[in-house]
Formats: sequence, structure tokens, C-alpha cells
Amino acid sequence: MRGPHNILRLIRTGATFERTGAMEAVLNAVDAPIRLRLAARVLGWPFRWLGYKGDPTLPPLTRAITALGPAYIKFGQIMSTRADVVGVELAGQLRMLQDRLPPFPTATARQVIAAELRAPVDQLFSEFSEPVAAASIAQVHRARVRETGQEVAVKVVRPGIGRAFSRDIDAFHLGAQMIEVLLPGVRRLRPRDVVRHFESVVTGEQDLRLEAAAASEFAENTKDDATFQVPLPHWALSSRRVLTADWAEGLPMGDREGLIAAGHDTAHLARRVIQLFLSHALRDGFFHADMHHGNLKVAANGDIIAYDFGIMGEIDEYTRRVYAQILYGFIQRDYRLVARVHFEAGYVPRDRDEAAFARALRAVGEPIFGADATRISMANLLSYLFEVTERFGMPTRTELILLQRTMVVVEGVARSIDPQLNIWDAAKPVVTDYIRSSIGPKAAVHDMRRVAQTIGRYGPLLPQIVENALYERAHPEEARIAIIRTRSRAVPWLAAGFGIASGIVIGMLI
Repeated sequence: MRGPHNILRLIRTGATFERTGAMEAVLNAVDAPIRLRLAARVLGWPFRWLGYKGDPTLPPLTRAITALGPAYIKFGQIMSTRADVVGVELAGQLRMLQDRLPPFPTATARQVIAAELRAPVDQLFSEFSEPVAAASIAQVHRARVRETGQEVAVKVVRPGIGRAFSRDIDAFHLGAQMIEVLLPGVRRLRPRDVVRHFESVVTGEQDLRLEAAAASEFAENTKDDATFQVPLPHWALSSRRVLTADWAEGLPMGDREGLIAAGHDTAHLARRVIQLFLSHALRDGFFHADMHHGNLKVAANGDIIAYDFGIMGEIDEYTRRVYAQILYGFIQRDYRLVARVHFEAGYVPRDRDEAAFARALRAVGEPIFGADATRISMANLLSYLFEVTERFGMPTRTELILLQRTMVVVEGVARSIDPQLNIWDAAKPVVTDYIRSSIGPKAAVHDMRRVAQTIGRYGPLLPQIVENALYERAHPEEARIAIIRTRSRAVPWLAAGFGIASGIVIGMLI
């Protein structure tokens, strides 16, 4: 429950940040004014003794977050993809938070599995290992299915994690409200929206049935993608707190030296990661929104394996077309096209100057295209693009921000194994193919077919709709009186229904 009792949690959080040196790092990242720095010192220093010491071998921010526990680690993992909010340096520190938690006992995991799947572990699996990975919400065991002999990964949710997260999230909500009240200058970062997003992500990730469903849908969408694998869930061995899926054998995507030693073409892998992400986002509208190093492996045959589908992104077909046209316009350096797409989509108010907007976009794109490959960044371009659109009164588009956020992560993965990667060269064939298939005669025929199907579904209602519209046009006063009579007849029934429902609720409470 949110309220003053959460203040102690916030004090301990601040004390831990002060004790570990993370407070200074955060203040520098947000370029805090002198007054705020002084206030943080005056309020934080007396409570240092309440803070956790943490691991002194870690960077300050990572040290503080790992000391504070699972909810803070998960929050840090999500914020590691928001370099636009926390800055590049802090985002780099936060990426160290993957799999930092110590595992809980295997005996406890066995108890959870037995309770969830209603059978002892030894009856379900012929082999069951100690934890091979432990994260903030769950840990993974390597096992072998007794019935089939297939090797699998068994993911088990941490006991009591739901209650622990709820307590800390309540404190986060209170902290976000205090920040917006005390520091109006940081409202543009939308602290409360960030916490709400975090809460929705964490709530979804605690139900492993949803992750299994996402993995199943993602695998179905990508079954024809060359050199790409998705471990399939085993529904009979999965539940709310247990997820069993195919074992993914391969080298970690972040191990560049290991990949080179194994004979893999890192330049090809880097291009392929970018292209796969864009294909899933544009073609399917359903993409892996947490494609960091820890969720990607490279199989012995060179296939890219993606796993951990707790965070997925989804965008509708119209937004996909807009996004593709924006990228295509930048690739072609056609800034008038990019500006026109923004205005046609309603992303920029009609009363703004389209030509001035196009020139602002040119100022964004030209410096990037004039740079060498190591400095060409799609993520930076999208980040700058959002800054420009904000100046021109463009309201925040949540779906595009999620896309940009994931693009930042994917680009970081690709560059870590091939620093010379030219992002735009890698993206061009995917974006161009999508433009050809989604904008043109073939796409128009597809759209008309969908319109016809929609009209067909509502066909039986059309005569009555047309008749009512014509009647209201011919007899506006009678139509208005009929509407008033209908509402007046409905009010007593609504009141009676509300009274009955209230009586039932009161009776239950008594």
C-alpha cells in the first residue's frame, strides 16, 4: 500500500546510494544543479549508516542496486535500455546487472516444481542440475525430460518474489511522485510513467504462462527465418511459476573472442542481429524487446538463438508502415519524405511548418551520414529525431519509444561483436523490402480485401445504420427527443441495478 510508511524504504535507498558513491554518479548523469547536489548531500550524509555497503569491486551504481535487492536490480535492467534517460555511462554500468543475483536453493526449486506440476521432480526429469543462471525474478536449471530424453531449460520463479516486488514498487511510486513535485525540471523524463511501465513489465514476467505464449507466437512468426532459432516451450511441463523450454546450446553473443575462436563470422552475425530485429518489428509487429547479450546465443552452425521472452514489443500495421517510411526516408536522405510522413501520420501538428521541420531533420541526418562507419548510429539518429519532434510539438508515441529503446540495445549488441558495422547498410535491405511489400499496388489490394471483409461482417447492420442516419437528417428534432426518451427510460433501470449491486456487496462485507 502506498503511503508514508514507504518513506523509510526511500531513506534506505538514498542512504545506500550515498554510501556506495552512486548518488554522485546519478547527479552527474542528470546534470543536476548545484542546489540539488547540496540538498542531496545535506539530506543523504546523516543517513549513510542506514545504507547497505554492497560489493566494493562493482561500479558505484551497480554496487548500490545489487545491494538493494531484486526489485532494484530489475528496475536497473530496464533502465539500462534507457540511455536517453540515464545517460550512456550509467546505462553501461546498469547492463552489468544481468544474472547478478545469487540463486536460491535447488531444494526450494524442486518444491516449487512439484507443487506447480503436481509431480515430484525425479518423476518428471531424469536429470536436474544446480542453477545455471539466476536473475531477479527467476532462475534456470538444466534438465532432461524422463519421458523423451530431451534436454530442456527449466525456469522457476523465486519464492515470495511477488510480495517483495510489490513492497518496493509501492516505494517507487511514492518516490516518483515526490520527484515530480520537488523537481519540476525532471518531469519531462516522466518518472511516474517509468514506474508504471516497470510495474506492468514485472507483473507480466511473474506469470511464466505469458512468456510461454510469447515464445510460441514468436516461434510461429519466425519459423521460416534463416539462421534463427527460438526454443519452444513444453506446455505440459509449464505453469504460472515454472517454464520448461528447449535447451539453447551455444556461445554467448557477448563473447566476441570466443565467437572468433570458434570460427564464426562476427561481421555477418552483427548484420544478422540488426536485420532480424527489423524484420520482426516491421514484418510481424511482434518483436523481442529485451535483446541484450544475455538473451542471445550463437549455435555451433552459426544460427542466432533468442530466448527469455518476458518482455515483448507489439506495434500495429499502420505504425509499422510509418516507422518504415521514416527509416527509408533517412536511408535515402529524403528529408521532405520523412517530414511529410510525420505530418500525414498526425505525429506533428498541422499548424507547424513542414519545410522547417524537414530542414531540422536534415540537421539531424547529415552529420551522421557524413561520419565513418563507427560513428553511424541508428539509435542516435532516432534519439535526435525525437528531440526535434518534441520541439515541433509532437506528442510522445509510446510504441515508437519502445522501438527506439530496443534498437539502442540491439545496436549495442551488434557493435560489440563488430565495431565497424555500418548500421544503415545492414538495415537498408530489410526496410526496402518491407516498403516494397507494404506500400504499392499489392499492399493496396490487400488493404481493400481487409476493408471488404470488415464491411462483410457488418453487412447485416448497414441498412439499419443508413436508415437511422437518413431519418436523423430528415427529422433532427424527433431524433433528439427519441434519444432523450431512451435515456430517461434507462436511468431508473441503471439506478435499480446499481442499488441491487451495492446491496450484494454490502451483504458480502457484513
